[in-house]
Amino acid sequence: EYLLRQDATGEQLQAARAKYPPVTHPVVRVHPVTGKKILYVNPTFTTHIHGLPRTQSDALLAQLFGLITAPEVQARFCWKPHSLAVWDNRSTQHYAVADFYPQHRKLHRVTFTADQAF
Repeated sequence: EYLLRQDATGEQLQAARAKYPPVTHPVVRVHPVTGKKILYVNPTFTTHIHGLPRTQSDALLAQLFGLITAPEVQARFCWKPHSLAVWDNRSTQHYAVADFYPQHRKLHRVTFTADQAF
């Protein structure tokens, strides 16, 4: 949205789509380590579900995206000095809650790679 509002001619959007073309992937995947089925959707990148009418796709995705905001399915982390939190992005939704004001957090992100793409 931000890009679209700032890019009146659409050139930046076209360049971004050329560099990072849209991709299709399954909604349900199998975790390569655990073998368990996982949902592979998120509100930032998943736009629709192929094979469903747009209204049904939108409704299902809204329901799935809403799940990550439900406290009963969240793991909350109580930050303390020198805390370290690690999660597997292949099967975990990161939902950042800005509930630490007036404190500040300094975050460092580390990404591990695999022999083949997931």
